[in-house]
Amino acid sequence: MIDWFTNPAHWTGNDGVIVLLVQHLAYSSAALFLACLIGLPVGLYVGHTGRGVVFIAGLANALRSLPSLGLIALLVILFGPVFASDMAFIVPSLIVLVLLAVPPIMTGSYAGIAAVDPAALDAARGMGKRPLDILFDVELPCALPLIFSGLRSATLQIISTATIAAYVSLGGLGRLIIDGRAQNDYYQMAAGAVLVGILALTVDLVIGIISRLTVSPGLTRRLKRQRS
Repeated sequence: MIDWFTNPAHWTGNDGVIVLLVQHLAYSSAALFLACLIGLPVGLYVGHTGRGVVFIAGLANALRSLPSLGLIALLVILFGPVFASDMAFIVPSLIVLVLLAVPPIMTGSYAGIAAVDPAALDAARGMGKRPLDILFDVELPCALPLIFSGLRSATLQIISTATIAAYVSLGGLGRLIIDGRAQNDYYQMAAGAVLVGILALTVDLVIGIISRLTVSPGLTRRLKRQRS
């Protein structure tokens, strides 16, 4: 496998690691962005108003139980006659990735808002803040740790599932595993698995750093450690 990594031919060209890595990141970023557009507003609304808690819990459990590979294959069959290009594979894969990423984002944002200290909310109301001001000035900043936790979980879910989406001709690092299996090239398969793992760990580390820089030290133990 080391020889496979050190071979320059495996890193360049349309099927090289660089191109596949860019494709994997592009699909994952698009799916994460769409999932945030859906999951964040729903979670914030439910957490802020207290309405739809049962609905959000049932929906999250239902989406988590979806069979990823089977659903991708089914959607490819359904969308095949609609699109005459690579969109016949990209759109179904993005739909499944979004459906898998919405639950952790939605439940994380809801749990973060619901866990805000009631005393802080009472103080905000006493200052004359309106509901939207309370949401964005008090609840959202306090909920950031759990929101980032849900975001990290969703990101890892997307990156891993985008790998098996290569089974239906989607690009990305999953191609190394699928094509390697078809060619009985186990070194390529192992290299693909290692690259996916490194990508997932790297992205998770980046989100963790962003979370550390964004979340107020007063919401974590950092402030206490700094004082001690």
